[in-house]
Amino acid sequence: AGRGGARQGKMAAGGAADAQARFGHSVKGLLTEKVTSCGTDVIALTKQVLKGSRSAELLGQAARNMVMQEDAILHSEDSLRKMAIITTHLQYQ
Repeated sequence: AGRGGARQGKMAAGGAADAQARFGHSVKGLLTEKVTSCGTDVIALTKQVLKGSRSAELLGQAARNMVMQEDAILHSEDSLRKMAIITTHLQYQ
């Protein structure tokens, strides 16, 4: 009876080792999936940050362009006023 118990003990130990190996592979698989998922999320986040910084850069450029246009408009307005004065003087002559 002692030998049968020893054999069953070895089989149980072997089954437990197999279960542990399967569990280890399962955990490794899940861990690999999680790492891949986190990597994908980091890439997406990086793209968003870069997109945001590019947007800020474009807004800054647009603001600079508007200031330049405003200066040109003010200069044109001043020139038109001067031309109106000259026109009035020419009409009197």
